[in-house]
Amino acid sequence: MNAAIEAEGLRKSYSDHHALNGVNLSVAAGTVLGVLGPNGAGKTTTVRILATLARPDSGRAVVAGHDVLREPREVRRRIGLAGQYAAVDEQLTGRENLVLLGTLLRLGKQGARDRAAELLARFELTDAADRLTRTYSGGMRRRLDLAACLVSSPPVVFLDEPTTGLDPSSRATLWRMIRDQVASGVTVLLTTQYLEEADVLADRIAVVDHGVVIAEGTPDELKRKVGAEWLEVTVAHGRDLSAAASALSCVAAMPPREAAGGKSFSVRLPDGMGAVATAATALETAGIEIAGFALRRPSLDDVFLHLTGQEHS
Repeated sequence: MNAAIEAEGLRKSYSDHHALNGVNLSVAAGTVLGVLGPNGAGKTTTVRILATLARPDSGRAVVAGHDVLREPREVRRRIGLAGQYAAVDEQLTGRENLVLLGTLLRLGKQGARDRAAELLARFELTDAADRLTRTYSGGMRRRLDLAACLVSSPPVVFLDEPTTGLDPSSRATLWRMIRDQVASGVTVLLTTQYLEEADVLADRIAVVDHGVVIAEGTPDELKRKVGAEWLEVTVAHGRDLSAAASALSCVAAMPPREAAGGKSFSVRLPDGMGAVATAATALETAGIEIAGFALRRPSLDDVFLHLTGQEHS
């Protein structure tokens, strides 16, 4: 597939801080790339460069077929951007916000009104369209912000932590709306602090740390990098925790990892269901009463910790 976004060797420094140290990215048209990383890893700086809001010190980037340095105006005509905070005018209604943007983008008076009505309906804001946006909830403001970045029907959209601060219901609603855009052919680069969000939305994930992409792949590919499944065991009585861990030493691929609470631990198993059966038999033979016994695949939290050495907050 053709790449809608390509970046090679992007570097950017601010005084003595190296924000980017050679970022390479490629996003296929009509897909979602999720960009993960610790705070200060360079995610927002990357978005700013790709959206022509900042210039790289070196490297190159092409967005929607146009070079961000040589053709910034052409890039801006083809992108939408929603930042970490909803950029809506609180003194205007939702409809007025969108009509104003449409007018500035030269859609014409009627074209701007028609596009506003279409987006208000698509983002379930028609009933609130003529209310001042200062009365909107956080979720409604984020939906209006996403609608605003789509007024010009851009083929490429940058979403920088679009659901930060939203409740789970509002977040799920915005996820559905993002998926609808991708289904219509829009390419999305998404930075997020929610690993579940990347798992749900992203076709591929790039993990950035210290200004460099340290891993990239599908969510499943990244999870496989961490290793095999974990067996989570909860004993009925805390006094049996040590004995249970000892009983599984014959099957564990590495020492058990104790969880908070004193009644459960996790052990990494070799591949294959045979290891699960062996673990269950070992616990039964040891006469340990088990309250919980479950196999868990590695999660993106495990990937994050494995790659960056940091617990995800």
